[in-house]
Amino acid sequence: MLERFTEQAINTVAESQEYAIELGSSSVGLEHLLYAIVKEAKGISLRLFKNANITLEKVDDEIRLCVSQSTNRFTAIPFNTHYKEILKKSMDLANISEHQNILYEHLFLALLSDKTSNVSRILEGFGFDIFKAKDILSKLVQKKQKRLEHPEGEEKERKNLVDYIFDNSGVSPIFDRAIAKLSTSEYEILGTEQIIASILEDKGSNLAKIFAQFGVTAESFDEKLKSLTSRNAEYDKKVVFTPKAFIAMNMALQTAKELGSSKVLPEHLALGILKSHNGVAYEILDKLNVNENDLIDAIVKPIEKQMPETLIILKLAKEEARRIGKKVVGTEMLLLGIISEGAGVGARVLNKLEITLQDARKIIESQLGYGDDYFDSEIVFTKRAKAVLERAWELAKSKNKERIASEDLLMAIIADPSALAMKVLEQLGVDAVEIKYGILKEIE
Repeated sequence: MLERFTEQAINTVAESQEYAIELGSSSVGLEHLLYAIVKEAKGISLRLFKNANITLEKVDDEIRLCVSQSTNRFTAIPFNTHYKEILKKSMDLANISEHQNILYEHLFLALLSDKTSNVSRILEGFGFDIFKAKDILSKLVQKKQKRLEHPEGEEKERKNLVDYIFDNSGVSPIFDRAIAKLSTSEYEILGTEQIIASILEDKGSNLAKIFAQFGVTAESFDEKLKSLTSRNAEYDKKVVFTPKAFIAMNMALQTAKELGSSKVLPEHLALGILKSHNGVAYEILDKLNVNENDLIDAIVKPIEKQMPETLIILKLAKEEARRIGKKVVGTEMLLLGIISEGAGVGARVLNKLEITLQDARKIIESQLGYGDDYFDSEIVFTKRAKAVLERAWELAKSKNKERIASEDLLMAIIADPSALAMKVLEQLGVDAVEIKYGILKEIE
């Protein structure tokens, strides 16, 4: 169900569940969704609320007055009937507007059409013009669709995450075991807890042994899981991810790319769940007193020992960002990483074209300058850099490679003529055709 939802829409659904849990509600209703809509609002949507002087605190106060609350803290709770109808309506709105993805705005529009909950009363009580908001949101959805039809300069929509994950031979046994458990359990949906339980079930795997070092075994995990309140979910009968699991799968996919793999492996699934800081599995690991950072290091260390080419490049790219005091890795830093690595096809091609690290650095430094975000700052990837990893991932997969290679990264970089990395290369006197020819010649 959630595979068509954008990241913002997924976060909104997940936030509504978290809020319902916080209030001790037995199900997630539209009032909880309203809270999440306000919390996740950006751009025009945020302006709509600000114009009506609506704050998250005010909405929270109103909701607490009209929804039942309890001291119970369920770990996961179902959507009620009205919520599921809004989810379906948001999908219908996406289909009508010919959107492949379901946007945050679709959720917002669907919620504004509801007359069964307290949502309309709460918003109108603040002086919020529902009719005007629906008109503005509808036009915004149309604009976003036009951008998708003409994606020049826009990052292309990523393919179906579920297809990426389930069609992946590296993790398919894990999901097979997890899904098999669903038919014999009270669960109707696939959550992070089923994924971790399935990983731990393969006791002979290196990953299960790493977890065991932290006192996390199939038995201890299952014991803690049984002590938590069952979800008793009311989802559709088909197997779908919970919003939290879906967020974790997104993180797993990104982690795989950042570790230079063209496949999602069990290690990436585990890292995705840990890095998402969310879900029942994360809660159980916390109850088992697992040090999150130590476990992440233990999982990553064996991967780093193999040190795939791309992992070296990404590490070097981050070091280049730190060197000039930047906390983001853009395409230009990826280029420097390829050059610095020195041994791969990408580096050899650039070397033959007389592209040096010193010359590339000089141009990039003149473009970006120096920042103040040094060693204490977390280094993250820009959207363009993530898009490069996406294209490199696709190239590696199309050639049935186990890992993303430096030539895949370089080919992905030259595919975006407006990227800073490509502009740097052009200033150094080379173009995309020369680089592509050099790569093809090198790998012959």
